[in-house]
Amino acid sequence: MSQRLNHLKQNPELTAKLTELTLAVKKGAVEKSTLSLVEIRASQLNGCAFCLDMHIKEATLQGERPLRLHHVAIWRESALFSDRERAALAWTEALTRLAPEGVPDHVYDQAREEFSERELVDLTYMIMVINAWNRASIAFRSVPGSADKAFGLDRAGLA
Repeated sequence: MSQRLNHLKQNPELTAKLTELTLAVKKGAVEKSTLSLVEIRASQLNGCAFCLDMHIKEATLQGERPLRLHHVAIWRESALFSDRERAALAWTEALTRLAPEGVPDHVYDQAREEFSERELVDLTYMIMVINAWNRASIAFRSVPGSADKAFGLDRAGLA
């Protein structure tokens, strides 16, 4: 795969704005470990190799256990995730692959059992943000690992 163009450099102003939003969400009410799972799951669903690679490396640097990272794709069958994480992953799937009828009530109810109103808004914005990054990276064929050094992800030792 070869990159079509570097969207990060072609419009630095928009890249900075989306980065600013991403960082603001990560400073929000939801714990970073849950947000990492959300980034990984949305990237899996969207088939975004660049973002999946990046967020696995970030989660590794944040101390996430390797087996849990392997289990994100099978989270429903795995005993490694809390009810809160399961609710976040279900919410991620519902918002990433919107059904014609919208988000099912049972998914919303599950999310509300685990997250405050503020947390659910923050979680929703994280899902919006990662989907935006995924779409840009897929459209322009960002190469997995190509920004590792710039983002300090080479420290994860997963090259």
